[in-house]
Amino acid sequence: MKQAWIIARRELRGGLRGFRTFLACLALGVAAIAAVGTVRASIQAGLAAEGAALLGGDAEVRLTYRFADEEEAAWMASIADAVSETVDFRSMLVVPRDAVERGLTQVQAVDALYPLIGATVLDPPMPLDRAFAGNGTHPGAVIERVLADRLALQVGDTFTLGTQTFTLSAILESYPDNSGAGFGLGPRTLVRLEDLADSGLLATGTLMETNYRLDLPDGADLAALEAEAKRRFADSGLRWRDAREGAPGVARFVDRIGAFLILIGLSGLAVGGVGVSSAVRAYLGGKAEVIAILKTLGASRRTIFLTYFLQIAVLTVAGVGLGLILGATVPLALAPLIEARLPIPAVFTLYPLPLIEAAIYGVLAALLFTLWPLARTEAIKPATLFRDAFGAGGGLPGARYIIATLLLLALLIGAAVLFSGTAFLTLWTAGGILFALVLLVLAAALARFTARRFRRLARGWPALRMALGSIGARDGEATSVVLSLGLGLAVLAAVGQIDGSLRGSIAEELPQVAPSYFFVDIQPDQIAGFRARLDGDPEVSDYEAAPMLRGIITRINGAPARDFADHWVLRGDRGVTYSARPAEGTVITEGRWWPEDYDGPPLISFAAEEGAEMGLSLSDTITTNILGREITGTIANFREVSFEDAGIGFIMSMTPSALQGAPHSWISTVYATPEAEAALLRDIAGAYPNVTAIRVRDAIDRVVELLGGITAATRYGALATLVTGFLVLIGAAASGVPARTYEAAVLKTVGASRGVILRSFALRAALLGLAAAAVALAAGIAGGWAVSTFIFETEYTPVWGSAAAILLGGVGATLLASLGFALRPLAARPARVLRARE
Repeated sequence: MKQAWIIARRELRGGLRGFRTFLACLALGVAAIAAVGTVRASIQAGLAAEGAALLGGDAEVRLTYRFADEEEAAWMASIADAVSETVDFRSMLVVPRDAVERGLTQVQAVDALYPLIGATVLDPPMPLDRAFAGNGTHPGAVIERVLADRLALQVGDTFTLGTQTFTLSAILESYPDNSGAGFGLGPRTLVRLEDLADSGLLATGTLMETNYRLDLPDGADLAALEAEAKRRFADSGLRWRDAREGAPGVARFVDRIGAFLILIGLSGLAVGGVGVSSAVRAYLGGKAEVIAILKTLGASRRTIFLTYFLQIAVLTVAGVGLGLILGATVPLALAPLIEARLPIPAVFTLYPLPLIEAAIYGVLAALLFTLWPLARTEAIKPATLFRDAFGAGGGLPGARYIIATLLLLALLIGAAVLFSGTAFLTLWTAGGILFALVLLVLAAALARFTARRFRRLARGWPALRMALGSIGARDGEATSVVLSLGLGLAVLAAVGQIDGSLRGSIAEELPQVAPSYFFVDIQPDQIAGFRARLDGDPEVSDYEAAPMLRGIITRINGAPARDFADHWVLRGDRGVTYSARPAEGTVITEGRWWPEDYDGPPLISFAAEEGAEMGLSLSDTITTNILGREITGTIANFREVSFEDAGIGFIMSMTPSALQGAPHSWISTVYATPEAEAALLRDIAGAYPNVTAIRVRDAIDRVVELLGGITAATRYGALATLVTGFLVLIGAAASGVPARTYEAAVLKTVGASRGVILRSFALRAALLGLAAAAVALAAGIAGGWAVSTFIFETEYTPVWGSAAAILLGGVGATLLASLGFALRPLAARPARVLRARE
């Protein structure tokens, strides 16, 4: 070890020549992973620090469709210093002008204690109590700027919610209990709860959530209080949240998108690994004579291996360290810009865990991609001192190196599974990368084989013949170019295909199947008039209407539901309806529908796909908490339910006798021509001010907008991978300069002009770029199909515009990298070059 370290240290004094690509690829891959991890940790820290403000209190009790009863209210008052009551629901904000304007808004009706924790920021600045006081004629309200701008509302203007008129007192710039910022369908409106008493919006059955924010004493045991709430009110439908996780949905989203971006970063590290391997191979190729001399002088294989392993280890530490510095400092430098774009709090500082994670990935990747070329030093013999020693040492390394490589690969994948927390996604990503690498290696071999075969047919085209000869050479640059560029392009192609296919699927389906409006909060005494308006309109092609309640499944076959299955249907409350007969077009897959005059114990029709996923069977019993009342029914049939056409779909439908007497409202989807939509909305809103209309196209556009933000992040990650691949290309081109210089000297000697040589270089680069891009495109299309089919469950359609860009990008990148290093070979004098090789 000591001898190896002495030799390694002396060689390192020669500088970093030959290792710039090694350091750049490793540093960029580590920096990308560290930066994503730092941003994710910053958001997580912000959510943790501002948990109470995001929630609006130390804890929150949420009820659906109802207010707290006496027992619940007494318990909350007994554990809290203060309790604030708010009601959250969607409504239509109407501006009475010559041409009446309407906008969907998320209303939060608050009491005098709001906000318990945090503060609202209004423009112009004023206390919230003063804003709610209004102008003496009408009570006041505050709305978010985006809604005010959309409806051209100014401070002092009036608008109505239901039948109640309000005056706009101020613009709502920010508010504390904003844990779902950026994810709602309508901008926020704040009003005083008591001012809605005569609005008609809080009628029985309205789709609303009542939230009770608790200001708890210092030192309160949140876990114990949560357990007590669940024990005392297990069957009431009460849900508990507290400051330990003030925005759980946002936190899960950040975790998952962060994990996904880190996996894309690992793809970039794999691309960088190709560059690392190529750099080490080129470096050791230049040291072949030194290795042969050391062996002649008696150095053992172990000493030789350790000499260069220690050099690589030192450079790995430098590359990883540089990557960590970049990954930690860039987010800090960009923190003001990032915070301005984020709708949630973030605390930017140095976080050790993301840096440790990135360092582990970097070290494992460096070991994985350098072990194989290092192992080939054993193949260099003293007798090959005056031949191409390293090039002659082809073939597989020893069994111990192959085993070590497989172990390192397993460690890298295991670390990714551990850190990401998503084994399924990680294993699929690793499988995709390995599949792409194998495909690219085979493509490079096929390119070499094809070039050798077609070289004979290129007589008369000297530039093409020379290009094919270079591609077909055994130790040429075909493999490194195809691998480095192909993997980066494959990641970018897959992201482009997924994004384009998903957007295309939504755009194609929307005009054909989506309804115009989704109406909610239709009262039972309004449904007849509502139907009459639709039946008399020839522009309305179809509509569906159904009674709706919301309930939480609490028990299955007498046992707690969450013990029976862990399924999204059991997380939170779900829509429930009742019907005497199946809706038109209903497909019953198992069992039978009940008779129209059935008046026995409650029966249930359950969604077939979800029931199968949960393991339900006919005659199973399900207990559902609806408005605080436990209703137990027996599954009588399973039916097909589709949520893909934006129509009405209920997981559960029950017999009318079970739910008809409970307070509820109706919902409806209406299919109308675009020209009739404005009149339809005007008539329904004018006749029934309490009814809320959600334009389905607007909702889908919001989903597409959110999707665009996610795919933009993945595209940036893929572009980072592509940049790494381009660095590898540059490294390969730089390391190939001596070989191309010698090649140009020989060609000049036999009469080739500079123009012919330059064209041969360009053709070689273009053909290799085209091969890499074609294989990357095939892998990207395969990945896009797999994700679209098995994850998003949408029909996949190739996006040929993105495909053409990938092909052009591949050819352009290789041309740029290759021709950028063509000047020196073309300018070299043949006599000097050939004399140096004697």
